[in-house]
Amino acid sequence: MTLPVHLVPAGTLDAVGPGSVVRLDGAEGRHAVAVRRTRVGERLVLADGSGRAVEGEVVGVDRDALDLRVDEVRDEPEPAPRLVLVQALAKGERDDQAVESATECGVDEVVPWQAARSIVQWRGERGEKARRKWDAVLVAATKQSRRTRRPVLGPTVTTAGLVERAREAALVLVLHEDAEAPLAGVSLPDAGDVLVVVGPEGGIAPEEVAALEAVGARTVRLGSTVLRASSAGPAALAVLSAASRWR
Repeated sequence: MTLPVHLVPAGTLDAVGPGSVVRLDGAEGRHAVAVRRTRVGERLVLADGSGRAVEGEVVGVDRDALDLRVDEVRDEPEPAPRLVLVQALAKGERDDQAVESATECGVDEVVPWQAARSIVQWRGERGEKARRKWDAVLVAATKQSRRTRRPVLGPTVTTAGLVERAREAALVLVLHEDAEAPLAGVSLPDAGDVLVVVGPEGGIAPEEVAALEAVGARTVRLGSTVLRASSAGPAALAVLSAASRWR
């Protein structure tokens, strides 16, 4: 069984080596002690979310913190290519579900997209609150799936911003039910960003598809069925990961 993973702030593990003792406190420490009931002698992993992780044995437990003696340090390289989910804002927490499952499927970055047909609008404090919620979902899903490198939450983009991002990507795949080319037949580049674009409940507007195709995007289909906005992205990421990373 894989060991529990707890995320620590960036920089915490920079100078840590075998034999070091690292203190886990704050919200993560309270969760480990009060919720998971971690005890002395158990083993776990601390990760900074950017590729560095340490494994060790718990040597001390307080009311809301613990001390871990490190016996192994690991540095996970940046994946190549990077898998980026561009998720259109959707209603009913379907986009939250997409973000959670995409993290479990190995996504490297999630970009919120204010698509033309998105019913949900991220504006002002409501938009900031929604972003914070997506970030919290990413963190929770990272720990649940035992990842040591957490996905990046990219800036929210309009369609114009997405087109600019697509210009710089190594490959852009737009999931579309009318596409003829299957996603399963796509070859991934060796490096760069691979954007997987998922529209809202009402689908991607024709003018948005045209704008993305004008900068090199390819429309692809997953299969003969139409998936929800919450499941299309994770399903596509699973297909791409199975063909590249899960071997």
